Amino acid sequence: MAIKVGDTFPQVQLKYIPYDSTDPNACKSPQILDTKTDFAGKKVVVVGVPGAFSPTCSIQHLPAYVTKYNELKSKGVDLVVCVSGNDFFVMSAWGKSENVKNNIIMAGDANGDLGRATGLSLDLAKVGLGSVRLTRFVAIVDDGKVAHLDIEPDPTDVTVTGVDSVIAAL
Repeated sequence: MAIKVGDTFPQVQLKYIPYDSTDPNACKSPQILDTKTDFAGKKVVVVGVPGAFSPTCSIQHLPAYVTKYNELKSKGVDLVVCVSGNDFFVMSAWGKSENVKNNIIMAGDANGDLGRATGLSLDLAKVGLGSVRLTRFVAIVDDGKVAHLDIEPDPTDVTVTGVDSVIAAL
């Protein structure tokens, strides 16, 4: 069953590679993002996507979050996390290609832990993308609680999970 507004956001440990502005091409060691400790006392926007570098994710979804990052911050958002069923190296490369820099944490959920814990997983084995991917969703997590949640009815489109919907909900 999927999480809902009012639920505690599940504790999982995701991995990401921090962006290094002194050497943008560097491939640093992965860091752990713990959704319990790192979300505590913060307003966090979690953007779940089925796959890095996929057309919808790269053309319609992530770029708007990059462009409107400062607007999210002005609305009180402390942290923006984009997470996909890819590994952290792929997420880091995707973040670099989209000019994310330090603004958005590009976290990998390659084992499907977040998808299973939230009930927001998607089986894309039929199209060759694996059996445990995230569906397209966005959650506003306020001090560990789900304050807002939108799940795309069709994960190949962006109708309710775009950045403008999040800004309106803030």
